[in-house]
Amino acid sequence: MEQQPEREAANAASTSSSSSNEGATVEDGPPQLGDQDKTRSEYIVPDINSFGPPPDGGTVACLAVLGGFCTVFASFGWINCIGIFQDYYKSNLLKGYSPGTVAWIPSTESFMLFFGGPLVGKLTDELGPRIPILIGSFLHIFGLMMTSISTQYYQIFLAQSVCSALGCSFLFYASIAAIGTWFNRHRALAFGIITAGSSTGGVVLPIMVNHLVDQIGFGWAMRCTAFLMLGILVVGNLTIKSRLPPLKRKFNINDFLSPFSDRPFLFLSIGGFIIYLGGFLPFNFIITQAKAEGMSPQLAMYMVSIVNAASTFGRILPAHFGDRYGVFNVMIIFASLSAVFTLAVWLPARSNVALIAFAVLYGFTSGCTLSIIPAMVASISPDISKMGSRNGSLYACAAVGVLFGNPIAGAIVNRQNGPYTGLILFCGVTLLVGTAFVVLARHALVGFKILAKV
Repeated sequence: MEQQPEREAANAASTSSSSSNEGATVEDGPPQLGDQDKTRSEYIVPDINSFGPPPDGGTVACLAVLGGFCTVFASFGWINCIGIFQDYYKSNLLKGYSPGTVAWIPSTESFMLFFGGPLVGKLTDELGPRIPILIGSFLHIFGLMMTSISTQYYQIFLAQSVCSALGCSFLFYASIAAIGTWFNRHRALAFGIITAGSSTGGVVLPIMVNHLVDQIGFGWAMRCTAFLMLGILVVGNLTIKSRLPPLKRKFNINDFLSPFSDRPFLFLSIGGFIIYLGGFLPFNFIITQAKAEGMSPQLAMYMVSIVNAASTFGRILPAHFGDRYGVFNVMIIFASLSAVFTLAVWLPARSNVALIAFAVLYGFTSGCTLSIIPAMVASISPDISKMGSRNGSLYACAAVGVLFGNPIAGAIVNRQNGPYTGLILFCGVTLLVGTAFVVLARHALVGFKILAKV
């Protein structure tokens, strides 16, 4: 918790800065290169260095991690289980629509989660995490309730793919921006723990929803899920806070565009776009693909949960190694393994044992690949108070990949009239190409120093 003298100093600095002439030269702003060219209106917050280094622990920081786990469980964990809806809608509510058309529902849902990043990041930087998390809680729960009474394609699309998903975006970005202010040395591990909430949700929610749909119907299954989210999000709303004060900074589009002038950030963003183009396909299509290979529906319904169960360990253990050996190094290794397992295990898999083996292997490696990016952004961010905006900029790029990944995969399956060979090849190749751009980002940071910790 910030001390009162520091808060008064912050208010004094803000008042002094905002009352100055707009064209005045900065003399007492943050000590950054090129301050002589900046106007005082750009700095209406105190220097974050006055709040000291991140504590890397403590009661408030640990409670924030707990709250982050809960909000990510409710948001990203929900997105991780949307593969069950791809199968359910195609077989029941929307069975008159093609797989490619149905795929726009989970695809847009994932897109809205990521594309809301710039907006939510900016709001979190300026307001702190509490208000965005409260807004996200309302939108997510309201969207699930509206989905429970939806019967038409457009109704499901608006309620689940837009309203609920936008709420998930508020929850996810506000959480990771707040957690990043509490940790430095153990930052990757902290991110690994909170993002494990997504894989935990991806294990619990598909099983729960499937059983509830069978026992009480789709509508009440969604309502029960909404009530569960309400209880979990109460914890998140009560425990998450930022170590730094809100940034009362005027809106500037350069907050989102300027990071792309940094070559490591640019290459990482391109790599994120390509990896997310194919990285979520196993989560979304593994049930339908397993059924196509002869797996029983009773066993196939657990495939998403198996992937996410393995992903839980893949989010925490590699994150620990990331703190020790460098997040870029760990990302490159695990993204490469994800591509190898896709092409070497999933592609030739025809038996239940082979498909389950792929689910476990891919779940573990992709858990790192899809969760360590916030720690990578933090490691190349000179101003941690802008974590929300920078994460939003990168994930906006990833959102475009998520949006088009599922429909492209669905179109490939349609064109092949059933076989999933093309989809699997598309997934593996995108992972390889995306990893190559992460390698370029690492090279832009340290050159050819293979053993460098980065």
